[in-house]
Amino acid sequence: MPQRRSHFPSASLSSTPLKQALATTKSTPSSRQSKRLKSSPITSTPKKSQYLEHSSSSEVQSEIEKEGSGYEDEDECLVSSPPESEVDDEEEDDYASEDDAPKKRKRGRPKVKSNGMVVSTGTKGQELWRPGAKVSAAPGETVFIKLPKAREAGKTPYEDSTIHPNTFLFLKDLKANNDREWLKIHDADYRQSKKDFDSFVESLTEKIIEKDDTIPELPPKDLTFRIYRDVRFSSDPTPYKTHFSAAWSRTGRKGPYAAYYVQVQPSGSFIAAGVWQPEAPPMALMRKDLDKKSHKIKQVLMAPEMRREFLGAIGADETKAVKAFVGMNKENALKTKPKGYEADNPNVDLLRLRNYTIGKKLKDDEVLGSGGLGRIAELIGILTPFVSYLNSVVMPDQDLSSDEEDEEQEEEEEEEEEEEEEEEEEED
Repeated sequence: MPQRRSHFPSASLSSTPLKQALATTKSTPSSRQSKRLKSSPITSTPKKSQYLEHSSSSEVQSEIEKEGSGYEDEDECLVSSPPESEVDDEEEDDYASEDDAPKKRKRGRPKVKSNGMVVSTGTKGQELWRPGAKVSAAPGETVFIKLPKAREAGKTPYEDSTIHPNTFLFLKDLKANNDREWLKIHDADYRQSKKDFDSFVESLTEKIIEKDDTIPELPPKDLTFRIYRDVRFSSDPTPYKTHFSAAWSRTGRKGPYAAYYVQVQPSGSFIAAGVWQPEAPPMALMRKDLDKKSHKIKQVLMAPEMRREFLGAIGADETKAVKAFVGMNKENALKTKPKGYEADNPNVDLLRLRNYTIGKKLKDDEVLGSGGLGRIAELIGILTPFVSYLNSVVMPDQDLSSDEEDEEQEEEEEEEEEEEEEEEEEED
């Protein structure tokens, strides 16, 4: 039987667009995706994941309908994409030379690290931490100003037993710039000065223990006061003290015992000892002792070294010594007699006191230099009998021998008073 000839075009069915579309419907999603990516001239990353871009059956059916019949030639129906090499050539032709390519605009900026931070120091004498210094930074940049270093020691080395002149220079600058921002910038000077004072306190502690064996050996942190002021109830808003200070007692800088106090400050150094505003029970004990045994404190005040160094070099006059002591503590004294005492009491001036302290201002040359430690230790030795007397009254030790001595002293005083009364009666 003769083979029937087809009336269709001589092109085979496998090469028609319809055949290609049908073949696409049978292909896997991964193969379709790879073909699409190869034929696409776009090289940028798609916004959606390629694994979600699968052709649905409706899309394939629409492609078949667009193909129409198979009478048309394949070359007329298929739309081809330009080869990738041609696209690359076109992009290269746009910028044939480096001169034709657009250049990025350069701006003069400080050196910036990779994280967008600028470290700037400034020239000598115009450092950015100085008042009035200006710094320029682009938007979004953070400027880190290099803080100044601590003062150099110079010709005078730092020693544990001395106060260095740089410590006084720092305190002088702090007085002129008493604010938090200034101290943050000059933190290196503060720490160096604080360390210098702490080492001096350690050396002075050894000297004080030699004078008063009731003082324990404690670290500087238990002896020194903080530089921060309590401004809650003060009209002065400055946040910092302009001096360094420390106190020594049987319990360190705190406690009910009488203490030694040392303060260093340019043109304001000070040394003192005593009890400041004791509580009601110790105050009652002090007034009782001043009323009944005033000879004790008068004996301490009449010591030659005490009169020479702390009481204005007065002569051997008991009345003047008491007057000088009362003058030191009159700041918050009672205006009238305390409750329970008569106004004509011979020791009423002492009874009206609420502080029991003795102090002395020091010149700068008495504090600085190699002789400062010895001078302060000498003055503390003179104050030791006064501190011992106060502690024996406000915080007495359980010493029977001392109690017996006090009783004997009281009996002697009573006998003297009785003899005086008898003599007055005989004269009458």
